[in-house]
Amino acid sequence: MQILERRTYRGPNLYAHFPVIRLNLDLGELERHPSATIPGFVDALVAAIPSLQSHTCSYGEEGGFLRRMREQEGTWLGHVLEHVAIEVQVLTGAKVSFGKTRGSGAPGQYHVVYEYEEERVGEAAGNLALDLLHALLPEGFASRAQVPADFDFRSRLDDLIAFAQKRQLGPSTGSLVRAAEKRDIPWIRLNDQSLVQFGHGRFQKRIRATVTSETRQIAVEIASDKEETNKILGDLGLPVPRQILVRNEEKAVAAAERLGYPVVVKPLDANHGRGVSIDLKTSEAVRVAFEKAQEHANSVIVETYIPGFDHRILVIGGRVIAVSKRVPGHVVGDGERSISQLIDVVNSDPRRGIGHEKVLTRIELDYQARRLLELIGYTPDTVPALGEEVWLRSTGNLSTGGTAIDLTDVIHPDNREMATRAANAIGLDVAGIDFITPDIARSYRDIGGGICEVNAAPGFRMHVAPTEGTPRDPAAPVMDMLFPPGTPARIPIAAVTGTNGKTTVARMLAHIHKMSGATVGLCTTDGVYIDGERTVVGDMTGPMAAQMVLRDPSVDLAVLETARGGLLRAGMGYRSCNVGAVLNVSPDHLGLGGIDTLDQLAELKRIVVEVARDCAVLNADDERCLRMADYTEATRIGYVTVNPRHDLVRKHIRAGGLAIVLEEGINGDMITIYDRGSHVPLLWTHLIPATLEGKAMHNVNNAMFAALMTYAMGVKVENIRHGLRTFDTTYFQAPGRLNVYDELPFKVILDYGHNPAAVRAMAALVRRLDVKGKRVCVLAAPGDRRDEDIKEIARAAAGAFDRFILREDDGRRGRASGEVPNMLAAELRVQGVVSEKISAPHDEQRALDEALGLCGPGDLLIIFGDNIARCWKQIVRFREQSQPGGSQRATIQSQVGNLTSNLSVAPPAFVSASEPRPSAAHAASASSSAPQKPAPAVPAIPVTEGFVEDTRGVRLARPQEAED
Repeated sequence: MQILERRTYRGPNLYAHFPVIRLNLDLGELERHPSATIPGFVDALVAAIPSLQSHTCSYGEEGGFLRRMREQEGTWLGHVLEHVAIEVQVLTGAKVSFGKTRGSGAPGQYHVVYEYEEERVGEAAGNLALDLLHALLPEGFASRAQVPADFDFRSRLDDLIAFAQKRQLGPSTGSLVRAAEKRDIPWIRLNDQSLVQFGHGRFQKRIRATVTSETRQIAVEIASDKEETNKILGDLGLPVPRQILVRNEEKAVAAAERLGYPVVVKPLDANHGRGVSIDLKTSEAVRVAFEKAQEHANSVIVETYIPGFDHRILVIGGRVIAVSKRVPGHVVGDGERSISQLIDVVNSDPRRGIGHEKVLTRIELDYQARRLLELIGYTPDTVPALGEEVWLRSTGNLSTGGTAIDLTDVIHPDNREMATRAANAIGLDVAGIDFITPDIARSYRDIGGGICEVNAAPGFRMHVAPTEGTPRDPAAPVMDMLFPPGTPARIPIAAVTGTNGKTTVARMLAHIHKMSGATVGLCTTDGVYIDGERTVVGDMTGPMAAQMVLRDPSVDLAVLETARGGLLRAGMGYRSCNVGAVLNVSPDHLGLGGIDTLDQLAELKRIVVEVARDCAVLNADDERCLRMADYTEATRIGYVTVNPRHDLVRKHIRAGGLAIVLEEGINGDMITIYDRGSHVPLLWTHLIPATLEGKAMHNVNNAMFAALMTYAMGVKVENIRHGLRTFDTTYFQAPGRLNVYDELPFKVILDYGHNPAAVRAMAALVRRLDVKGKRVCVLAAPGDRRDEDIKEIARAAAGAFDRFILREDDGRRGRASGEVPNMLAAELRVQGVVSEKISAPHDEQRALDEALGLCGPGDLLIIFGDNIARCWKQIVRFREQSQPGGSQRATIQSQVGNLTSNLSVAPPAFVSASEPRPSAAHAASASSSAPQKPAPAVPAIPVTEGFVEDTRGVRLARPQEAED
């Protein structure tokens, strides 16, 4: 077997709405050998991982998977690899269970999909599972040669468990993440340790372990200084031991004698009980303890010893949440085994790990343990009597092997009040008060006791999983403190996908929201924009770009263009969106990444509406988009149609549904919103600059999607109108999207269209425009498209232009030089275009030079560009180059073009002087322009006929997808 490819999905994807790993596995010779046909294989696997017995696969009951492996021919080893990869992760402590294995379409190759918690642990689990399966094959299988000669599954598993403990979130951080998930608060892990963001954009809060973004730095510094903490608490009359700060052994001994034995020696600012020695009764013991304490801090504290038990009181937001009695690490004799052997027994408890990675920590036979043994005359080889307790630690910290007993329900009210006063005095929102007392159930005023420390970032694991007593949930109060009930944690997210129009719709959305006062984070094909300023350059339509926006603390709304490539590579960068839209599904990128058909492409793009919460916006004129309505759990569905007689949309509207419709009027087309029985005329299409006076129907459609999405997000209708009327398609605002240049004797339109649907839309626009001269086209196709797609591009353009200049992209994507232009030329000739009207300079710059030189007054030049910035610069400079003695205005325009081609910041929206301007009548609002553009006397889609009031808001049933 061989892993041909591994893909790690970090968000919703084709296989699940949570993180999974997909292996493209080639079984090789094992395609002919399912599990039951391999002698001894199943028994050997069960011996290696007995817990596979718990897998219920195939039969829905425990042992189902093992039964499947043994019965008849068994199951193929790709399926076995899936289960082993899952179970190996479970053995590391991960809570995972999802998996599926399906044929990839190639003989002997399978897609093995399994869930993971931590990415690198999941990947390592897949590798270990593969090595184990190879190792269990009997002699004679070539795959055995892939196993390392020194392979030891148990040793490798132990190494993976140790690695997982370092990579996975610790008990405290993990409990906070689980509390956030219970409250539906999104979270993002910001590093490999415990730094986590809760919430998105401007609503975000952060934690590092149990230090929150609300924790004051000065409070942490005070708590870290044990001397300062002791003084502040003592000045308030709170019970604390007397202490003296020292910096050498002699002063430590002098301080101990001044305070009176017994004493405690501890570092000034260490934590987790490191370097602490208690109940010291001699000067020699103080000297040794001072030396150990100074390993952790230069300054050392000597303080009076308070007899009693060590208790941790957890205070969150000024309230006592949990109380634990901490018992120092110890062993109990059985009369047979030595102390070192008993330590091994204690450490074999699966709850014990290294450091803070598990609920309990392993006991180490270190200096502290040996010192305590020496005090009672024992060595590690001593055999204690039956039932004898042998103490190996003087403090009860869990990090040094201690155990915890929950006493939250019995703490005395005086002690509770004392703890909250101490936390407030230091100023900590989350504080661990270390309180020594003989009995926490009795008041310190009666029996004594004292606060020995106040801890910032206290661990939660002793409260989440106490050794004895009731588990507590300290994480929930932290979440309530960070996000009080009723306050937002999420910013609104609009996600846009589809084959064509994504970028324009995303830009329109961002513009409308910005005009409404929002600080918008926008991900699109040319970069990430924060409040209109481009902060990152490049194609930013994948999950990483989405994370950039959601992590930005200035953003209060996100517009995320979600492209096919990112979905295929790593899934979505967020778990859900408020409004998700699928604009269309048409042939593009087919044959790449395992997406070979339109139905597969639709299934991929459907992810966006599957995770939509509030509204799924779908193209009712695209059958594949229409079918997606059956897969969304959004509260509402909104349909977009240019057909005012669309039967399903009519029924949807009558049921009170949400839709936007293009309606025909006497003097133009009106975009109309229908919602809960009301109908709102929004805007005449010729008033939207991006539509070129209503002639660019693809941008009419894009404007309808943007309008319905913003409406579903609560934007006022007047703000939507204003946003659409101030959004144009100049190079400044939408580079490569219907950029019009009118400063030449002929009109130039630059567009990034690179698939048949985009070319078809531009050809339709050309037919609607009033062109007095010839129509010239610079045409190309990406090299990684299928031959039939390249030919379809030529067919889409064939009847719309008089001359064709064919080119190829700078990056040919696997094609030979000239291959794509020659393929386009051949198909154009098949469509009846004579050879004299076709030329193929191949290079993009040469193609533009020829096309610009070919055009004269009244002509129209359509350029399908690749390097948009370079193309725009070439167009703008052409006038200066062709007219050396041109006007001053031409020279200035050329300089402006040169500058703007290199802009990394998008200027504010405006209507360019070179763009067609609306007439005075058009400058008024849709309602005030009604006398010139009257709405239809009778709506094209009646909303009252057959209307039943009780059915408002009821979702209309959609046709089922036949294949499912």
